[in-house]
This record gives sequence, structure tokens and C-alpha cells, in this order.
Amino acid sequence: MALRPYWSGNIRLSLVSLPVNIYAALNRSKQIAFHEIYRPTGERVHHTLMVGDKEVDRDDVIKGYEVEKGEYVLIEPDEIKELKIPSSKTLEIVEFVDADAIDAVYFESPYFVAPDGKDDKTFAVIRDALRKSGKIGVGQLAIGGRERLCSLKPYGCGLLLETLRYEDEIRDADPYFDDLDDATANAEEVDLAMELIKRKAAKFDPGKFKDHYRLAVKELIDAKSEHRKPREVVAEKPMGKVVNLMDALRQSLKEKAEPEKTETHKAVRKRKAG
Repeated sequence: MALRPYWSGNIRLSLVSLPVNIYAALNRSKQIAFHEIYRPTGERVHHTLMVGDKEVDRDDVIKGYEVEKGEYVLIEPDEIKELKIPSSKTLEIVEFVDADAIDAVYFESPYFVAPDGKDDKTFAVIRDALRKSGKIGVGQLAIGGRERLCSLKPYGCGLLLETLRYEDEIRDADPYFDDLDDATANAEEVDLAMELIKRKAAKFDPGKFKDHYRLAVKELIDAKSEHRKPREVVAEKPMGKVVNLMDALRQSLKEKAEPEKTETHKAVRKRKAG
């Protein structure tokens, strides 16, 4: 089955133009979707479009922007399509920034970028140049009904485009952190916390993390369809009573160390037995 691109167009870098296809990187099929059901009969609920007491056809519905209470500027679908936005057909890279220069709060959705099959060599040149420079390309692209700020970086054999939020879409953090300005951390507590971080440091492996909420919902669905009680997907860890932060950190370090100590003793006993 041929892959269907989410968007097709060109990436422009100065005088270089590269035809590409963009594909959604997120797998939406893993999400569990519910329908609205009328409890007394078990039938699915359908929503209708109403104006007053009259049901209207979807073809007669257009978009409107409210300028005053009850007064709208009406916009036809074709008027939206005919807007002359250069970024609707071309992603122009306007600048390059360091790979770590964009704060994580700005990143939104990822997309795979691949050549459309006509110019693999130019695609490879841009990909490898980005990888060697350690830079990320930044530009704008009109997709999904709006012009998006985007970043472009190497990803395996291809490229990864990530849509970014605009600055005015991010709330000012100061009101949420105002009370923390004068907060000072105890040096000994920081040392204990750093030791805990050190012991739990690992290489990130997304495959070892599971969506336990989704698994629990799926188990609930399966159990109800099979007329049985749902099994526990993951056991809830008991929360111990914490007197203060120091005690909690020391207890965390102790719990982390005990399994390692047990494994070491097992290994020693095994060697002696051998």
C-alpha cells in the first residue's frame, strides 16, 4: 500500500528547491476512541446541525468570525483556499539555529520528510549538511488550516519536521514561578538528590515505557465484552509516610541500593557454588 503524504511541496534553501513529501509521524491508530451511546437503548448518538428549531444541511454551513455580539463576517470555503500564501506550497528555510537553541515548550507535532523520488541526491546533501553543522533549519509552512512555524533536522536516513508554537501562544511563566524567586535549596539535600539522579541515570529507551492508562481502558473493554472482572494492569506502589525531604531521599537511595546488593550476593553465591 502506497504511503499517503500529509503535504507535498518544496523545501527552499536560498536558490535550491527540493520537492518533498511530508508524512504524519504520530500513530493515531493506537488511541482508543469512544462513541456517545444512549444508555436506555444502547444506540449510538448522532449530532445534527440546528438553526433555532430547524435542522440544516452541512453544505449550507460556512465559517463566520464574530465582530460584535451576534454580528459575523462570513467566509466562504473557496475564499480560504484562494488565499495567496507562499508557504502553502513551499517551506522556505529562513535561518539556521543551534540544535539546542529551541526551548522544548515550543515543539508541537513531528512529521517525517522524504524526497518525492525525483532528487534523492539534493535531499542527502541537505540532510548531511544539517547533521555535520549541528544546526536546525527554521521556516514557515501553511498546513492544517494555518501557517505553522517549523523546524527541520536530520532523522535517520531522512529529515524530521516539527511544528513549533509561536511566542504569543506560550503563557508567561513568571506568574506561576513568582513565589520561587527567594526559594533556596539545602546543599545536603541537593547532594542527596544528585546521588539519586546519578543512580537512576539511564539511556532513554522509549520502548520500555507503556501507556498504562490506555492498557487499563483496553482491559476494561475486553473484560466487559467477555463478561468478567477486569484484571489489574499495573499494581499501584504504596506511598510511604514521608517525614521530611531528607528522609525521603535517604529512603529512595536505600531502596535503589538494596536490589543491587541482593544481585551482588546472588552472583557471589553462584561463583562459590561453581
